[in-house]
Amino acid sequence: MWVRKWLSENRRECYGHYSTLLNELKIEDDKAFFNNTRLPRGLYDEVLRRVEGRIEKKDTWYRKSLPPGLKLSITPRHLASGDNYPSLFYNFRVAPNTISLIINEVCDAIKEFAAEVIQCPTTTEEWTAIAEQFEKRWQCPHCCGALDGKHVAVTCPWNTGSEYRNYKGFFSIVLMALVDADYKFLWIDVGSDGSSNDASIYNGSELKEGLESPNNIFNLPEEKSLPGDDVPVPYYIVGDNAFGINKSPMNPFPIRNMEHHDRIFNYRLSRARRVVENAFGILAHKFRVFLRTMNQRPGTCRKIITTCVILHNLIGLRYPATHNNMMDLEEQNLNVIPGAWRNDKVLLDVYHERARNTGTQEGRQIRRYLGHYFTSKAGSVPWQDKMIL
Repeated sequence: MWVRKWLSENRRECYGHYSTLLNELKIEDDKAFFNNTRLPRGLYDEVLRRVEGRIEKKDTWYRKSLPPGLKLSITPRHLASGDNYPSLFYNFRVAPNTISLIINEVCDAIKEFAAEVIQCPTTTEEWTAIAEQFEKRWQCPHCCGALDGKHVAVTCPWNTGSEYRNYKGFFSIVLMALVDADYKFLWIDVGSDGSSNDASIYNGSELKEGLESPNNIFNLPEEKSLPGDDVPVPYYIVGDNAFGINKSPMNPFPIRNMEHHDRIFNYRLSRARRVVENAFGILAHKFRVFLRTMNQRPGTCRKIITTCVILHNLIGLRYPATHNNMMDLEEQNLNVIPGAWRNDKVLLDVYHERARNTGTQEGRQIRRYLGHYFTSKAGSVPWQDKMIL
């Protein structure tokens, strides 16, 4: 069988990216290795140990199988750079059609981690722990997560017409996520077509079903009074105006005709909502495949997106300091230092199509009460008036 010499097994082992540069970086330069793969070296080794049994193939009489380390190296390089398959072909000396198979295979294997790192809470204790972190870090009591959705650009899937075309005119699929106070993805919905809006995706999700179930199947904590107060208030998640006025997601007051306590409420809510904005920004800053147009089939795009979220959570759990220079930081005077992700092209928000008079009376009452609580002696923070000037 004829093979171009530079693609031969011997040449690949001598001169390919995996055997040369990546091996040098792994031995000599941890920082450069992370920049190349977006995985700390220790995490790369951990993932390889976990998945190699699933991605290793047997040698045949006419060809040796590709080593699991090579397969794993190709996949995070694609996720980290967004390089297309022909570019990876020349770097790794592996044919594009084989690279396509490898990326699907490795993403399927990495999904093994999903159950342990993307965990939507199901017990009262877990929800309470998340709410305590939001109160401690972002002064938003009873908040159990921040919800938002973003468009991920894709090429138009075959024979789908305008189904995947979003309101900005390009084709996309939607990643919707619930994030905790530490930028960890708790729940994701991947793959809705770009013509969808936030509210329709959320309304059809198991997240809404669990949070709003009369039987409380997600075991949210019972209503409890806020610190320094005696009125029971439910636990909630925060979102934007796309979701209507409900007790969950809780969203900001419209900007017209706001009173002082409305503006304070919006500021306090925005601090909690900034977590999900940063989580998406960090995700795309690390895995720049999000900043390119994915040209794979929708099923493969979903696998890639899910894999990136899994790796993001793994990095946050094992190596949390790697996020420090990527996320927004607050100075002592509470001015925000923009994170490194804000220098990139950002993921596009999902279209906010609100129907008239959406929401519930209960949601309006809770929002109004929180606004007054945040301006009371018990619920205010010293700097808030300065921040709304």
